[in-house]
Amino acid sequence: MKKITIIITFALVLISFKADKTIEKKDDLQGNISISGAFALYPITVKWAEEFKKIHPNVKIDISAGGAGKGITDVLSKVTDIGLVSRDLNSEETKKGAYSFAVTKDAVVPTISATNPLLKDLLTKGIKKEALNNIFITGTYKSWKQATELNSDVPVHAYTRSDAAGAAETWAKYFGKKQEDLLGTAVFGDPGLAQAVKKDPAAIGFNNIVYVYDSKTKKQTNGIIVLPIDINNNGKIDPEENFYDTIDQIITAIADGKYPSPPARDLYFVTSGKPQNKIVTEFVKWVLTDGQKYVHDAGYIKLNDNKIKSELSKIPN
Repeated sequence: MKKITIIITFALVLISFKADKTIEKKDDLQGNISISGAFALYPITVKWAEEFKKIHPNVKIDISAGGAGKGITDVLSKVTDIGLVSRDLNSEETKKGAYSFAVTKDAVVPTISATNPLLKDLLTKGIKKEALNNIFITGTYKSWKQATELNSDVPVHAYTRSDAAGAAETWAKYFGKKQEDLLGTAVFGDPGLAQAVKKDPAAIGFNNIVYVYDSKTKKQTNGIIVLPIDINNNGKIDPEENFYDTIDQIITAIADGKYPSPPARDLYFVTSGKPQNKIVTEFVKWVLTDGQKYVHDAGYIKLNDNKIKSELSKIPN
């Protein structure tokens, strides 16, 4: 009996030790991570932070949106640990020490109001890249008749971003231009631009897909609609170009390269130089591995295996 008691006691001690080791493993990271930047990356970064903190409850992650320009400024001035950037870095930023990790992918899409009187015809015909250029860059198209050849006197009202934004930079890049070349009424932030378009029946703007689709229903949100791009320029949206009904459809189209790039693009975590803080490197590493399983449901595109391997190789050991 004494021998059995000793064995049971030893087993309980062993179980307790393993449990303690498990807890210790979960609590191995302690400290803070500060993050700011692109509206495009904000929703998935919030999700990543929530899931990461379940594993490491002693890590606090502060996240704020404010545009890609703010993300770059904050991280290079070392106000934050990570900047969220929804465009490629430029040479000046890399010279200042900006160091990037692609963490997911999405796209900017042209958007119109659900109250547009030409909605049915616009969804059938779509819009050509040349017409978009003549609305947002040259400003020569002032009506939907000019933009789509529909028999209508409805004017076209362009809306753009007032803040330094990756979405605006990417949208301009589609036409070989810079954000400052975009014409239209300037509105702050992705949510603000979506609301402005929603309220104006004659509006056309551009938004990141996560601000167009509802994450639960997977459908386009009430009041704002994607205006399909007539990629083959034949004056109508063919079945192979019609992939906007649900977020799953457009995610697949982006992943398969059916939607043009730009305005599809990679999204980045940016640090000031190679990150040396263990908490930051562990978070980036987790985002590029386990964190990728949350990407699709959040309305983003998972990086392919080769891209993930390449980005992981940039993390200091």
